[in-house]
Amino acid sequence: MTPLATPRAEPAVSALLADRIGAGDFPSAVYLVAEAGRVRYVGALGEAVREPERRPAALTVIYDLASLTKPLVTGLLAASFVERGLVEPDAPVAAYLPAFDREDKRHLTVRQLLTHTSGLPAWLPLYLLGRRDEVLDLIAAGPLAYEAGTRVVYSDLGFITLGLLLQAVAGSRLADLARREIFEPLKLARTFFNPSEALRTEVAACESGGNAYEREVCEREHGLKVGRGWRERTVWGEVHDGNAHFLGGAAGHAGLFSTAEETLRLALQFLPRTTSLLKVETCALFSENMTEGLDEARSFAWQLAATPESTAGPRLPPDSFGHLGFTGTSCWVDPTSERVFILLTNRTHARTLPFVNINSVRRRFHTLAVEALERDAD
Repeated sequence: MTPLATPRAEPAVSALLADRIGAGDFPSAVYLVAEAGRVRYVGALGEAVREPERRPAALTVIYDLASLTKPLVTGLLAASFVERGLVEPDAPVAAYLPAFDREDKRHLTVRQLLTHTSGLPAWLPLYLLGRRDEVLDLIAAGPLAYEAGTRVVYSDLGFITLGLLLQAVAGSRLADLARREIFEPLKLARTFFNPSEALRTEVAACESGGNAYEREVCEREHGLKVGRGWRERTVWGEVHDGNAHFLGGAAGHAGLFSTAEETLRLALQFLPRTTSLLKVETCALFSENMTEGLDEARSFAWQLAATPESTAGPRLPPDSFGHLGFTGTSCWVDPTSERVFILLTNRTHARTLPFVNINSVRRRFHTLAVEALERDAD
């Protein structure tokens, strides 16, 4: 259990987030800043639910973490599998998933999936292209978007594939793997895939209209009409991401729900002094630039602050690693100072398209938090 050693709200951070709530960027925000394993600042502002009812934000509110699933579950499991010799990062994906034994894909490696350099497209509406049991074949049979290893193109399909690879190696569903190897050992009580109906009122709501954003992308960019069965209700207590929902709520790229405090406990597994799930030496993978010379600095399942225009902001060092979630979540870790910065919002809730790009808010949040830590250290 992470010690909460009298954490308090940080006035400048709270003022920033209150201002953006007032401007309509997001209806709620929960933040947490930790240093050396100790929580320093926390705050909860706004309303976690506005439609169909109103519920205030609180530190205990559970958020759809969206793509934070990629490092916090899939990346963490992959690192553990590498430690145990179950997965070799530079082995071909086809060694674990025979569907990838194709002329254009048999050379793709596990590391390329982890660093978004595999050549797989960024996204496809898999739920409109086939059945759930056909997803692996759909991804494997599709064309590459670029030559593997030449670019960094953030890819949900790559992490969906990685999740399927871990399932194949373990002979167990991803949700079961995560529960057995991560959630239960860390004694996480409010972290899971597929929240129960009983917990629905404790979850921050997502998009109204059942994911109008993806509907628009399907029709405008892919020329695909959505049919009957499309979610029209407010997405509340179930995963927002359409592909994760199609895959049963748990996938390698999205589906994880958690609170700020339990997200911290997950983030601490990537630091050598606080991890209990990995070997100390394994933690070096998360701040190592594995895409030198390419357009984005990527480590093992994380983005690095060395990436131009990253959301880390100017006060986090280049080897800091972080990730974002489409619903409005983020987690950044400075391994040198052992600082963790968590910001959870539900920017997709109770507003019309387009959603606000909150990257400038994320950068400012990190800057204000670092300034407060330094000021309080004097």
